[in-house]
Amino acid sequence: MLNFKKRKVLVTHDGSFHTDDVFSCAAFSIFFSKQNQKFKVIRTYDSEIIKTGDIVFDVGMVYDPTNNRFDHHQPGGAGSRDNGIQYAAFGLVWKHYGEKICDSAEIARLIDEKLVQPIDAFDNGLDLTNSTHSAAPYLIQHFFFSLRPGWSEKNRDMYKSFTEAVGFARIILEREIFSARDSVKTEVIIRRAYESAPDRRVIVFDREYPWKDILNKFPEPLFAVYPRPAGNWEAEAVRDNPSSFKNRKNFPSVWGGLRDEELVRVSGVSDAVFCHRGLFMAVAKSKEGAVTLAQKALTSP
Repeated sequence: MLNFKKRKVLVTHDGSFHTDDVFSCAAFSIFFSKQNQKFKVIRTYDSEIIKTGDIVFDVGMVYDPTNNRFDHHQPGGAGSRDNGIQYAAFGLVWKHYGEKICDSAEIARLIDEKLVQPIDAFDNGLDLTNSTHSAAPYLIQHFFFSLRPGWSEKNRDMYKSFTEAVGFARIILEREIFSARDSVKTEVIIRRAYESAPDRRVIVFDREYPWKDILNKFPEPLFAVYPRPAGNWEAEAVRDNPSSFKNRKNFPSVWGGLRDEELVRVSGVSDAVFCHRGLFMAVAKSKEGAVTLAQKALTSP
C-alpha cells in the first residue's frame, strides 16, 4: 500500500521515451491528483535509484504489483491478455490502477480496449494494422515520437520533452475517460431507440449521439437518422464494422454527389439537400425528409 504522507517518487527509464511510459506517467498523474498527492518523476537506469522508487514502471526488470513494480522487459515478459496482446508498462499500470482512476471497472475496460491495448501492442512489436496501400496510418505513437528532441535540436531537453509529452497524454487519457463514460450512458439511449423503432432498419434519434459502435451490435439497422448542428437532418448508413468503410446498405448510386434541386428531382424527396458520393450519408432539411431518404434507400438495388 502507498503511504500518502510524503511526496511519491515515480521512476522510469531515461533516454528516448515511448507511449507506454508516457501514458503510464499520465495515468499516475491523474491518480495522484485525485488523491491530492504530490509526486516527482525520476528518469534513470541506475539500479540503486530504481530501488528507492515508490512506483517503478517500464524499467527495473520486475513485475510485482504488490510492490508497485510495473516492467515488462524481463525474460518471459509480464503476461498477455486473453486476446494474445502482451502487457507493456501502460497495460500493467492500467490493470492495477485503471479502475481506481476511472471509478468504474467498465470504463477502465473500455479504455483498455480502445487506447491501452494498441499502445501495448506497438511497444511489444505487434502490428495491428494491415494496410494494402503504400501510405501507412499515422498512429498515436508517431505524434509522441515527434515530441522527442531531434538530432539537430541542440537546445531541446529530453526531460522537458518527456514532461510535455506526459501533459498531452494526460489530456488524451482524460478525454477518453470522459468519452467512455458518455458511451456507457449513450448505450441506454441507443438501445431504447432501437427497441422502440417501428422499423428497426431505420433508427431515428433526437440528437447526434455516438451511435456507431452500439448500433452495429444489432443485426437489423441499416440507417440512422439524426439532427445536424446546423439544423438539417442526416441519414447515415450503418457499417458492417465501425472500423471499416463498408456499409450494410448504400444509398442509391444515382444519388451520389447530387445536391439540392438535382437530388430532389432524382430522389423524389422535396427537401433533400445532399447525398455524399461515397453513398454513406444523405441530408434533408427536415426529420421527415431524412427518414424518407433512408426508407427509399431500403428498396433501392
